[in-house]
Amino acid sequence: MDTKELLKKVRKIEIKTRRLSDHVFGGEYHSTFKGRGMTFSEVRQYQFGDDVRNIDWNVTARYNEPFVKVFEEERELTLMLVADISGSEFFGTHQQFKNEIVTEIAATLAFSALQNNDKIGLILFSDDVELFIPPKKGKSHVLRIIRELLEFEPNSKKTNIAQALKFMASVMKKKAIVFVLSDFMDKGYRDTLKIAAKKHDITGIRVYDRREEQIPNLGMVQMEDEETGELLLVNTGAKGVRNSYHQYYRERVDDFQESFTKSGAGALSCRVDESYVKKLLGYFKRR
Repeated sequence: MDTKELLKKVRKIEIKTRRLSDHVFGGEYHSTFKGRGMTFSEVRQYQFGDDVRNIDWNVTARYNEPFVKVFEEERELTLMLVADISGSEFFGTHQQFKNEIVTEIAATLAFSALQNNDKIGLILFSDDVELFIPPKKGKSHVLRIIRELLEFEPNSKKTNIAQALKFMASVMKKKAIVFVLSDFMDKGYRDTLKIAAKKHDITGIRVYDRREEQIPNLGMVQMEDEETGELLLVNTGAKGVRNSYHQYYRERVDDFQESFTKSGAGALSCRVDESYVKKLLGYFKRR
C-alpha cells in the first residue's frame, strides 16, 4: 500500500469511527469503564437535594450557611488494544476482510478513549508479539495506531493468544481496560487469560466470517492453510471431512466463550457482515 493510499484509508476510518465515538460510544465508554475513584474538586453552597453527608462543616461554620464538597471522578485510565494479525485474519467473503473490521472496531474504541482523555496502547501479535506501542494520549497517537493496524506486515502467519496475553500482563503494571481482537482460532490460552483477568478488565471480541463455519461441498479442492502456507488437496465432497472441520470450528468457538466467561472477562462475537456498532453498544449496555 503506497503512502497516499494509506493516508486516504486512515482518513476514511478516522471520519467513520470518530463520528461513532463522538455521537454514540464516547458516553457509553465513559459510563462502562469507571475511573479509579473520586477526588475532591471544590466546595459550593448547599442546594436542595444535595447529600448532607457531603457538607463541609468547617466552611459552613465560617460562613454561617451550609456548603458541600464537590467530587470528580478520577479517570486516567489506560486502554490496551491487543490485535491478532495472523494469516487467518486476512479472510473474507463479503465486502471486508476480518482484519478491516478489527481495525474499525479498534479505531472506534481508541477514539472513545481519546474523548475521555485516557491513554491508548497497542499490541499486534501472531504467534509472537510483533509490535508494541506503549500507551499515550493524543489524536496523532491514535492515527499512528490505525496506520499500524492497516499496514503492518507480520513475520509469522501463526497465532498464539497466550503469548500475547503474557506479554500484555508483563508490560501493564497497573490495571488496564484490555480488548483482545481475534478470530480465536487457537487454543491453550485459558490459564493465561484467567491470571490476566484477575488484574485487568479484559474483553474478547471474536471477529468471524460465516463462510468459515463450514466447508461447502465442492468436490476435490486444493486449499492453502492461511497460517502455515501449506497446500492441501481436500475432498470436500466427503461428509466426514466437512463434519470434522465443523466440529473443530465449533470447539474453538465454544472454547473462546467458555474461557472468557469462566475467567470473569467479557466476550462478544461479531460477524463481518453484521453491525459491530450494535454489538458493541449492546455489550456496553449489558455491563
